Amino acid sequence: MRQTSATRPRLTVRHSALAATAVFLLAGCGTVVTTGAGGDPEASGSPAPCGTPTPTATATPTSTTPVAAQPTGLAQGGVRITAVGPTCFQYEVTNPNSEPYDITVVFSLRSAEGATLDNLSRTVTGLAPGATEKGSVDLNTAPTRPAEPAFPPRTGQTKPGIRPTKPEILKVRGVPTAEAPNAGGPCPPTGLRLYADEGDAAMGLRVVGLHLRNCGTATVTLDGYPQVQPLDLDHRPLDGVRILRGGAEIATGTGADAPPQKIALRPGEGARTTLVWRNTVDIAGEPQNAPYVRVRATPDAAPVMVTPELDLGTTGRLGAGAWTKEDVNEKPSPVPTL
Repeated sequence: MRQTSATRPRLTVRHSALAATAVFLLAGCGTVVTTGAGGDPEASGSPAPCGTPTPTATATPTSTTPVAAQPTGLAQGGVRITAVGPTCFQYEVTNPNSEPYDITVVFSLRSAEGATLDNLSRTVTGLAPGATEKGSVDLNTAPTRPAEPAFPPRTGQTKPGIRPTKPEILKVRGVPTAEAPNAGGPCPPTGLRLYADEGDAAMGLRVVGLHLRNCGTATVTLDGYPQVQPLDLDHRPLDGVRILRGGAEIATGTGADAPPQKIALRPGEGARTTLVWRNTVDIAGEPQNAPYVRVRATPDAAPVMVTPELDLGTTGRLGAGAWTKEDVNEKPSPVPTL
């Protein structure tokens, strides 16, 4: 079935705090094309040549021996950098799952010497099973980090900038579109928006807030704690993680220590809870890492999958605070960049 503007997956932009003022143009060096499961283009035109195509792991017409697989920096989790040039690079995102997915890829931009200049991310929303979304990034508009000259510049001189020339795939994260967090846009069918903020980390202590907004027409009753389920890279429940009620066993003063209470969340009102953990490693056991957490605001609520990147160390403890009222007039925390 041919995709229309209403059904075609959306490509959105998220970037790191260091590059908050930079604008990354998706079509700076070509046209974005969406392809269906059969590989036929769904939009007119194709990306303009960006530079040297990267090698692929497909067999040549005269040989059944495939080319060596691409390194992780060029291909990972259904994402592939397809061409790299001096001013832009092209990539494609494929959904290998059996349901629509929101897929976020974080690119690392490096200098010719290999130094990391910055990270930027692209998110494809509602990508159909087997479908591929193609895009490009204009490096002329990407952030630069000033070069350190051998001698300090004279008064009035500015340091030269280093343009990124070596893009790499840093990480790929995907959640089912039906469970994707929602911080804005149309109200979900459930009448509730749930999303995670950027969180904070210091001296091994991690704190991430979960925000709930009642954008529906009915009052929702919250009673105590949310249900949280840590998941591994394949979205499977992570065994060995102990879920704590509150964060006192991990650290105090994190905002996760309020006593549980019954809250009537009327339309337009908001609530929040806090996830707390430490990356503590001792001699015994294997580190417990869970990129995803499936959250239910109430036992019968629809699940929402957030990506707090839990690194629980070998202790494997995650504290979840009770729901508390939150002022929805406050500026909402941004959706985290992966």
